[in-house]
Amino acid sequence: MSTEHRPQVDRPIMPAGYGVPGSPDGLLSWQAVEERLRSAHVYWMATNRPDGKPHVVPRWGVWVDGAFWYDGSPETLHARNLASNPSCVLHLEDGSAATILEGTSGAATPPAPELAAAISAEFIRKYEEHGYAPGPDSWSGEHAGGLSRFVPAKALAWQEFPKDVTRFRFD
Repeated sequence: MSTEHRPQVDRPIMPAGYGVPGSPDGLLSWQAVEERLRSAHVYWMATNRPDGKPHVVPRWGVWVDGAFWYDGSPETLHARNLASNPSCVLHLEDGSAATILEGTSGAATPPAPELAAAISAEFIRKYEEHGYAPGPDSWSGEHAGGLSRFVPAKALAWQEFPKDVTRFRFD
């Protein structure tokens, strides 16, 4: 993991009644959160329509090199939303052990061959049994063949709320 993916770690500011500890004891590590992101099968992405109304879709994708990579048609509603406003939220399905990321997403430039191979290997590992296994050459050309990339700006995660609720902020 490169240093650009290492976030600042602290407690989120929440109302006193939530019982969030005041000390850094028990904070989650970013490595543990990234493991959740790598192992998840379905992710939920929330975008904003041009009129400001929310739109949420389930996504298949992979967490590689500090980002969430997924592909699909640029004609889908969520992709059109992101083209006009790249701000979005990505979260995992589990609300008890939550992982919620805020960031930006949009069409990716074609990844370098080594990165394309790593992304493809992760797609194959996770989704081949479901008939989805894009090869690294799937993301070539001017628009990377529908490949998109989500990059986090902030994250909130916990395994045992409120004991280990942790905020991550990226520069």
